[in-house]
Amino acid sequence: MIEILTPTELTRARSTGRLVAEILQALASRSIIGTSLLEIDSWARELILDAGAESCYVDYEPSFGRGPFGHYICTAVNDAVLHGMPRDQTLADGDLLTLDLAVLRNGVAADAALSVIVGTKRPARSVAMIETTQRALAAGIAAAGPGARLGDVSAAIGAVLQGAGYPVNTEFGGHGIGSTMHQDPHVPNIGRAERGYRLRPGLLLALEPWVMEDTDELVVDADGWTLRSATGARAAHTEHTIAITEDGAEILTVC
Repeated sequence: MIEILTPTELTRARSTGRLVAEILQALASRSIIGTSLLEIDSWARELILDAGAESCYVDYEPSFGRGPFGHYICTAVNDAVLHGMPRDQTLADGDLLTLDLAVLRNGVAADAALSVIVGTKRPARSVAMIETTQRALAAGIAAAGPGARLGDVSAAIGAVLQGAGYPVNTEFGGHGIGSTMHQDPHVPNIGRAERGYRLRPGLLLALEPWVMEDTDELVVDADGWTLRSATGARAAHTEHTIAITEDGAEILTVC
């Protein structure tokens, strides 16, 4: 199902998007050397519930996971990249941490992710990878707007990722979002311009470029959820929820 929001629903989506951004920024600032992933999950739970919202992950049980997920946020470290299930692991200096949060409030969901380096060590390859996903996301947003094709967005994202030398996995990518977290259309992180669904005002998309340093192959942890690079190489992930408007694309998941 592809859902088109009304102006009233879009106003609520902006509120949810700001909340997601505020929580992610708060969690990122608290995630220091020695922080446990379970602490991050507990903080996320508190911030979400205090805001009168609910996590989209707790009862999430798709076909590709061993559900329900049972946690409030996805936490991925180093070679983990997607659907990272919080566990009893403490962060170390130089770790690459990805936080992925989807929240539902007032009937509308928003989804965003960011990758950060913990502590003072700043591995150059990790920094470059994070910056590449950020540039790819910006390119995808710039390509989105009323009348654009979904392939235009995917092609713009993929051009940045591949141009930086990263392999691109097409199994998981961005997606439509609205009254539920995951909706059609699927938004691959690589594609062909001028192809696919034509974007319309009121459409919400969660765009999420992610890459692994030297592979496009994933393996799944014993928890049935956490996806890691098949080679053990590091990974990064950046995501925003955007709204297609009459004038272009509006980023909702910003403070």
